[in-house]
Amino acid sequence: MSSIAYNKSLDLLNKVSSKNGFLASAENTSNYNRVWARDGVICGLAALASGDEKLISTFSKTLETLASKQHEMGTIPSNVLIDENNIEVSYGGLAGRVDAVTWFIIGVCQYAIYKNDIAFFNKYKAQIDKAIYLLNAWEFNNNHLIYVPLSGNWADEYITDGYVLYDQLLRVWALKSYNFFENNSQISSKIECITKQVEVNFFPNNSANVVHKKAYDELKFDKYLPCSFSPSGYKNQYDAFANALVLILNIGPVKAHKNIVEYTNNLIESTKLKLAPAFWPPIFENNEYWSLLKDNCKFEFRNYAYEFHNAGSWPMVNGFLVLGYLQNNEVEKASALLNSIEKANEIANYGFFENFNTETLKPNGVSECAWSAAANVLAYKSINSNFKLFT
Repeated sequence: MSSIAYNKSLDLLNKVSSKNGFLASAENTSNYNRVWARDGVICGLAALASGDEKLISTFSKTLETLASKQHEMGTIPSNVLIDENNIEVSYGGLAGRVDAVTWFIIGVCQYAIYKNDIAFFNKYKAQIDKAIYLLNAWEFNNNHLIYVPLSGNWADEYITDGYVLYDQLLRVWALKSYNFFENNSQISSKIECITKQVEVNFFPNNSANVVHKKAYDELKFDKYLPCSFSPSGYKNQYDAFANALVLILNIGPVKAHKNIVEYTNNLIESTKLKLAPAFWPPIFENNEYWSLLKDNCKFEFRNYAYEFHNAGSWPMVNGFLVLGYLQNNEVEKASALLNSIEKANEIANYGFFENFNTETLKPNGVSECAWSAAANVLAYKSINSNFKLFT
């Protein structure tokens, strides 16, 4: 574990700090020269871990920017561009971004918890309440699971849709963070209902109360949880981010956690980068899901096998796996994974690339990617200073 890599990560977070919040990248690429909800909050969580007051102040500005551009329906912007000439607000590209809403709630509450600042929470409570109401509406069938469109979260060019595990878990985390201050019995009940639905529909428990019984009975469970299901059935790819959140939030039985850790570690050890791919296995042209993948891009196709969301390796995602390992007392595995994150971020003189080809090790996406640095900071401080987010 390198203090040099940690300090370089802090340098980049400072570099992307603007008067309106964290930018997604220091690279001069227009779409990344914006304040993004999920990127900004993840960078903000790293700021809290660092204890750096300047970065924490940038986190506050990030949340202020997002809140100020909340849609009247409750949607939080996917990203906001503010410069001397104009303001551009995006709520998503080919589809709206569900996780912008949950990350915003998490961000406000985690900031207020860290600062012990209920006034900060109250400042944004109206926006959070509107966002929570919107999440309830996105269930559509009032069955406690939100329904996410294709391209509706951070994996915006991937195949997950419907009842996406990652988004259910972020909602649980958001509501738990909110209830730290509210202690609302209805919210507590909602958390229990969502958690129960996750345990029933994504864990191998042979329950008769699953949403899609036919598809569930046909599913061959592995040692990880499936990434999503919809009326057309389950998609059983390994989702590293979602499975990390299962560990972080301590959802489901201990045996399932051990299985997730075992599968994840075996997958990591099988790769050259010693990082977990975001999704696994890769989807090739002869795969049934290729048609969903190939046209799901607004500008250019990037999801070639082993790249981007199609089994590419992201330092950011692996940072959350470190937190999941620590939650399960797997300190040695967490330390080894942090070492791999540091080595990846060091490539090309600390290029902090967005992701890497899992087969060739070639960097992909933008360089000086803020949340690649954030992963380094979160993991480093969690291991070395016992920093903990509220979960």
